[in-house]
Amino acid sequence: MTDSIADRIAAQGITLPEPAAPVAAYVPAVEVGGLLHISGQLPFDDGQLMTGRLGEDRDVDYGQKAARACGVMLIAQMKKALGSLDRVERVVKLGVFVNSAGAFTDQPKVANGASELMEQVFGEAGRHARSAVGVPVLPLGAAVEIDAIVAVKAG
Repeated sequence: MTDSIADRIAAQGITLPEPAAPVAAYVPAVEVGGLLHISGQLPFDDGQLMTGRLGEDRDVDYGQKAARACGVMLIAQMKKALGSLDRVERVVKLGVFVNSAGAFTDQPKVANGASELMEQVFGEAGRHARSAVGVPVLPLGAAVEIDAIVAVKAG
């Protein structure tokens, strides 16, 4: 399965980055009871934080790219926490927070950037439950932040 996941990641043109370090008093991931809880991940493009507010100075396409970038960082955190993506049994849930103007209502479309990536990388095991909510501001002005719950195989 590792080769399959590695092949899928490569097919998406993704090189997993070094997982982001926490910016406050928390840990990036906690494994307990067969689940890996991953703290919210921010979107980076070529090392630069993707910022802005959807419906104000950013559009849905930008938001989808930011959500995908968050998804890439989630996968990097999975690999670091689990030692191998082979241990991913299923992506259970994504929590997607979109920095949104008051009238913006396309948070689900933005969230698809990460949701589609999970299915592309993990196949059927990447299909998950999800919430996608608009918020007035995110840490460091990020456009999107995503956290995750992942079912893991015993290591």
